[in-house]
Amino acid sequence: MNEQFGKAQAALKARARAYGRLIRLDRPTGTLLLLWPTLFAIWLASDGVPPGNLLLVFVAGTFLMRSAGCALNDFADRRVDARVKRTRDRPLAAGEIKPAEALAVAAALTATAALLVFTLSPVVIGLAVLGAAAAAFYPFAKRLVSAPQLVLGVAFSWGVPMAYGALSDFGDVSLWMLWPLTYLWVVIYDTLYAMVDRDDDEKIGVPSTAILLGGRDIAFVAAGLAAYLAGMLALGLLLGLGALYFAGWAGAAACAGWQVWLIRGRDRMRCFRAFNNNALLGFFLYAGLTLDML
Repeated sequence: MNEQFGKAQAALKARARAYGRLIRLDRPTGTLLLLWPTLFAIWLASDGVPPGNLLLVFVAGTFLMRSAGCALNDFADRRVDARVKRTRDRPLAAGEIKPAEALAVAAALTATAALLVFTLSPVVIGLAVLGAAAAAFYPFAKRLVSAPQLVLGVAFSWGVPMAYGALSDFGDVSLWMLWPLTYLWVVIYDTLYAMVDRDDDEKIGVPSTAILLGGRDIAFVAAGLAAYLAGMLALGLLLGLGALYFAGWAGAAACAGWQVWLIRGRDRMRCFRAFNNNALLGFFLYAGLTLDML
């Protein structure tokens, strides 16, 4: 009896770990990359005093929608992932979870996020629907467009207009600087991500900006990061931000330089480290802003 109980307990734990890996609880970088620009926008749109309930909705919603997106992405890529070195051990690709289970997880997480969003204004609800549509389309965009990173840029920058819709208005000049800059940053860091899998993707016919750019990939990343940071510097100057913001900006610039240095040889693991480093880059900018606005 005890032996049977022990086996059942072990099976439940293994199942829970598989679900955790499905929604990337073990890999928080994606959530942070989605969260930092959203929080940055919330702080700007609220003049540094965001309402607590709205902050909670946006933070929880970011986690839920990123997790739902991962489950849907793995459903769409379940056959492809099994042929890629980095992803062959994902729960769906390895057969630990069935496709229908992944869809159920994605639906449950999206429904929970919707309950949170419905506490906000109709404008934000409408934007949330459009953002969810972009996020749902992305996993399938890899079969339709040669640069799916351009689609991910829409999904991962959508928290910026949502924040302004909830707290300010669409006439705020900072929105029209921050949103395209965030879009650019997403395309850049997802190009780094694509550089990790380029060899496998070329073999199986999965398109990406890394493949599209060929030998110009490093120059593209370097120029993109430089343009992003120049824009964030200009935004700080336009808004009259102080020394603490620019200190955070300097930390972000150091991260960008480190990333370009890492990818100079296009080594798979170094490209992955460069991608992950963007979570720190985003944190420096957000921390600098919040400290400056205290």
